[in-house]
Amino acid sequence: MMHTKFNLREYYLKKRKALSEESHEELSFAIANQCLNLPIWKLQYFHLFLPILLKAEVNSTLLLTLLQGRDKDVILPRLRGKYDLDHILLTDSTRIENNIWQIPEPKEGIIFNTKQLDVVFIPLLIFDLKGYRVGYGKGFYDRFLRECKSEVLKIGLSFFDPVETIEDVYEGDIQMDYCVCPKKIYNF
Repeated sequence: MMHTKFNLREYYLKKRKALSEESHEELSFAIANQCLNLPIWKLQYFHLFLPILLKAEVNSTLLLTLLQGRDKDVILPRLRGKYDLDHILLTDSTRIENNIWQIPEPKEGIIFNTKQLDVVFIPLLIFDLKGYRVGYGKGFYDRFLRECKSEVLKIGLSFFDPVETIEDVYEGDIQMDYCVCPKKIYNF
């Protein structure tokens, strides 16, 4: 198989959807536990995606529980227009609803300045040994990460270990600092 984004996206989305419910939860739990080993716990402002169930994403609600248990501020993305995101501070009164693509997001709330973020957890399908990732191909996170301060920690969450290289990376793709898998943390 050629390691182009298109081929990798197709293959790993099928592979992820083929996981049993039990495997999905076990792997998500292992990823959340691995996150405890990251050098992030003295930081305060964490951006987290909520999982798209139809795409069998890593269950990030386990990580949300860890963050809230440590009194961290959690910021969630919300779609704005066709290609942009707002970033909303999660509070006790935040209502979460699925948008038109079945992505859980805050209905309303306080918009958070992305320059203040310390850590961004990033959804992905697969990544390579250089820290590049394959998402869904719309560029939401690459555009968003360019808005963040340069020292923000970019952390991917993946059920699968990396491929050696993604063949069609381009200069607009942003590398991650870490990617957390069930058995290992990759540091770039």
